[in-house]
Amino acid sequence: MSTNTPLLQTIEPDDTSTVQVPSRNTTSNTRPAVVLTPTNNNMASTPADAESGIAGILKQSAHPAALFCLYFFRTSAIVVYILCGLLTDNYVLSTVVVVVLLAMDFWNCRNVAGRTLVGLRFWNQVDDDGESYWVFESRDPSRPANPVDAKMFWIALYVFPALWLLLFVVSFLRFSLSFIPIVALALVFNLTNAVGFTYADRDAKQRWANSIASSGWNMGMGGIGGQILSGAMKKSVGRLFG
Repeated sequence: MSTNTPLLQTIEPDDTSTVQVPSRNTTSNTRPAVVLTPTNNNMASTPADAESGIAGILKQSAHPAALFCLYFFRTSAIVVYILCGLLTDNYVLSTVVVVVLLAMDFWNCRNVAGRTLVGLRFWNQVDDDGESYWVFESRDPSRPANPVDAKMFWIALYVFPALWLLLFVVSFLRFSLSFIPIVALALVFNLTNAVGFTYADRDAKQRWANSIASSGWNMGMGGIGGQILSGAMKKSVGRLFG
């Protein structure tokens, strides 16, 4: 049954024979027919749509293992940090466990999760002259990322630095000066990935737009006209993504 069909047109009467009840004032008691139309309450229509939460997200993901590891390392670092601060006074144990989880998350996010979930990778390279610069890699635009993977990746990339910043403020207000270096290290790791992947995504969009402007926007216009139009499109697109 379609949700757009009024219920009045689909519900059949119990008895086809109608019984007329005499009424002394039929004109005054006559009421307009009320048509009940179901509203869109976003209820699941199939058992597959009823799946929600972590299981549903992992089922829709194209790389569930990479997505699970991304959230596992990031969540574990915060949970261990909070529990160690509440349940134990062993500062060395807390520091070692949290730093190991942060390091594993930093490596996994930059080299595994970013490459598989959104098709982006970045690193810092030093040339022969001693100058360092960023290097960005991106997936072929003809192979877009899974929408669920991309959404969950960007959520993790920006939400967890905000959580660590909140823990930094809490540690500062509680005068837990011994735990501030751990939170500061977590902020450095998380913000590095956030900034790196943000610039990698911007670079990928700009290169894709430049390739479109070079190949398609001249529309067969050769010579000076094609070069002027292509250059104008590159500048406009560069301003949009730059």
